[in-house]
Amino acid sequence: MIKLSQPSFTEEQITSVVEVLKSGMLVQGKKVLQFEELLSDYMNGPYVVAVSSGTAALHLAMIALGISKGDAVFVPDFTFPATANAVELVGARSIMVEVDPSTYCITPETLLAAIKGFEGPEKPKAIIPVHEFGAGVAMDQVMDIAREHGLFVVEDAACALGTQINGRFAGDFGHMGCFSFHPRKSLTTGEGGAITTNDKSLYLELLKLRNHGIEYSNQSIDFVVPGLNYRMTEFQAALGITQVEYFKRMLNIRFEIAQQYQQLLKDIEMFQLPENLDGHSWQTFMIVLNEEYDRRTIINELKSREIETNLGAQALHMLSYFKQKYAYHENDFSVAARLFKHGLAIPIHDKLTASEINKVSEQLVRVLRSIE
Repeated sequence: MIKLSQPSFTEEQITSVVEVLKSGMLVQGKKVLQFEELLSDYMNGPYVVAVSSGTAALHLAMIALGISKGDAVFVPDFTFPATANAVELVGARSIMVEVDPSTYCITPETLLAAIKGFEGPEKPKAIIPVHEFGAGVAMDQVMDIAREHGLFVVEDAACALGTQINGRFAGDFGHMGCFSFHPRKSLTTGEGGAITTNDKSLYLELLKLRNHGIEYSNQSIDFVVPGLNYRMTEFQAALGITQVEYFKRMLNIRFEIAQQYQQLLKDIEMFQLPENLDGHSWQTFMIVLNEEYDRRTIINELKSREIETNLGAQALHMLSYFKQKYAYHENDFSVAARLFKHGLAIPIHDKLTASEINKVSEQLVRVLRSIE
């Protein structure tokens, strides 16, 4: 089976985890600190707080900014639900924003339309732009809009470690950037995540919030805020440390695979290819099938040919919780709805061979032509 995504671990990486397990020091110690420092160096110097998941990162970011009941936060309608769940968990209201049909991200135009069209008792407080699948949002313009309207910006860069936008890393534009190290990500620690910020006061607040609200001073501790247990384990950090060194190489491999797909599939009219943005980190390669095709049929047929595929992300306004709470209709966000219903993620990971890339491309086209 050609897997949709497949983590790749060397013997060195496995040994590093075993050594941590043997040491008996398992939670948030020197390895976590080293992992944070390596990530900071890689991203040119922001403060980094490692946490237990990308969702934990988003949740802590909302808490650190004081977002709560009575506030509204603008989020893309096409994303994994964790983006908006973090908003809902602090009692705020998620305001959906339409996305671009070829990058799958919000644009300055769709964001402005959502801000200007917002009606409700809540106070707009923040924006969470998502760098969907590693495609960079136009962050310079988003930051201009945020400043004009007095909004915080938390970048959901769960899929975008290594993504560059005009020479800067995704996650480095807003007040905070949130990353995930889930097994489908380019760098994985099994679960795990991180928050980046250039604001020291936010950094210090995040350190307390991820660890039960503890503040250290003069070799003593105090519990100064109601915090959470969102700490990263030492063995997760050990796994991450060994991957940072090779991360640029892994990104280059993904880039080459994406370019091969773009070349092999460029003349096929049965689906739309993703926009080939500069700086894209290609965590996922999602095509959009023409509407006459049933995606489930395509997925099952490709599976029978030993190729794993899946949907890309969700249109939040079509999910039960958001649909029922905010009385959304399917046609409220037509682009996101189309991406949700017809997006098809195809295999991309650093173990893919050239022959497998060719097989995926050829069999995809054959399956679609066989059911025209």
